[in-house]
Amino acid sequence: MTQHSLLESARRIAPLAWPVFIGQLAVLAFSTVDTVMVARYAALDLAALAVGAAAYITIFVGFMGVVLAIGPIAGQLFGAKKLHEAGEQLHQAVWLALGLSVLGSALLLMPDPFLYAAQTQPAVAEKVRAYLGYLAIALPPALIFQAFRGFNTAVSRPKIVMVLQLVGLSLKVPLNALLIYGMPAWNVPSMGAAGCGLASAIVMWLQLLLAWWVLRRDPFYAPFGLHVTRLARPAWRSLKELLRLGVPMGLSILIEVTGFTFMAIFISRIGATAVAGHQLAANLVSLMFMMPLAIGNATTTLVAQSIGANAPMDARRLGWHGLQLGTLIAAVLGTVVYLTRESVLGAYTNNPVIIAAAMPLLAWVAVFHIADAAQTIAAFVMRAYRVATLPMVIYAVALWGVGLGGGYVVAFNLTGLTPPSLLGAPGFWSTSVTGLVLSGAGLCGLMAWVLRHKS
Repeated sequence: MTQHSLLESARRIAPLAWPVFIGQLAVLAFSTVDTVMVARYAALDLAALAVGAAAYITIFVGFMGVVLAIGPIAGQLFGAKKLHEAGEQLHQAVWLALGLSVLGSALLLMPDPFLYAAQTQPAVAEKVRAYLGYLAIALPPALIFQAFRGFNTAVSRPKIVMVLQLVGLSLKVPLNALLIYGMPAWNVPSMGAAGCGLASAIVMWLQLLLAWWVLRRDPFYAPFGLHVTRLARPAWRSLKELLRLGVPMGLSILIEVTGFTFMAIFISRIGATAVAGHQLAANLVSLMFMMPLAIGNATTTLVAQSIGANAPMDARRLGWHGLQLGTLIAAVLGTVVYLTRESVLGAYTNNPVIIAAAMPLLAWVAVFHIADAAQTIAAFVMRAYRVATLPMVIYAVALWGVGLGGGYVVAFNLTGLTPPSLLGAPGFWSTSVTGLVLSGAGLCGLMAWVLRHKS
């Protein structure tokens, strides 16, 4: 493949990737704002935020992955010029989001399994319950908005999603400040971590209302049949197809995220300082992840549209070039962050104890980020071909088995062989990197097989 063709692919990927990148940065900024503001409020609330956020993300991302099955399906229909059928997928994805939100909200209101796994102190547990209670209200609009996001990505219109996500962030910041710290002059009490949850619930509902207004008013959506005032009836055939692809997609994302977020729950057993340091390092890695996530989204959109347009060689070329671009950018970004890690952590907090806890974790960041980028983009490309079950198995073995399970053994020295430098949080990070490298190798190899046999 020539340099020219790689540049041509980059020119096609970039217009779809940058709005996703900015939009996802805005989404991640929700948790970043939470982390920074609560870190300056109280260490106890930061520990509660770490455990509560891990519980919420575990539930949200798994269900989000199911809803986002609309992307490859609608993308292929859009590429085949079947616009009304593509629009119908949004109706069905909303029904799916509504059903999943009922279950998800119930789980958020019953967080005892997460609290037990974290062995949370009573004072922290009380704050976690309050935080998750508000997020149970935020979950339904958040999942429905994912259907809107997945559809717009599939039809090459990510900018409107980006705009709404930026609007949400602009509302989140002042609401956070008001609800976390309080304002006695307005009789608003300080709520700490719980204030983050309430602010998120308010913003999510407002963001969903704006998305509905856009669908009703923007003429772009008319050919898709989306100017109606109410949902179409559930179509079981479409729902079954969404579930067939979405369940393994959701489980894959759930495995990937819980392999990481459950680190916070287990690390919290060590103490509030250890989990606070992990929270800063985890948030930084999540910020970096937005670039390969954006490239993966853009690549899978173009690949799915090429499949729908019956252009298999174009789909294959775009898949490979998306992977190459993503890993190259990840290598540069990972190296820069590693070299400037002291300044980066200083931007989060001026607490030297928390910085000292986070510093050794960032030694793994470059390899972690490169492997994460490779496995993410490879998985996204395969979703365009509606291949999701085998990647899920690879995720489970590498990220749960090696990463999380191995981390527990190493961090808590179950074998008696762990060196002092890997006890605690560094042990989890070392095995997480190992699991990601194995996952990246397995998924890239599987992607090569898929592209060779389906192009």
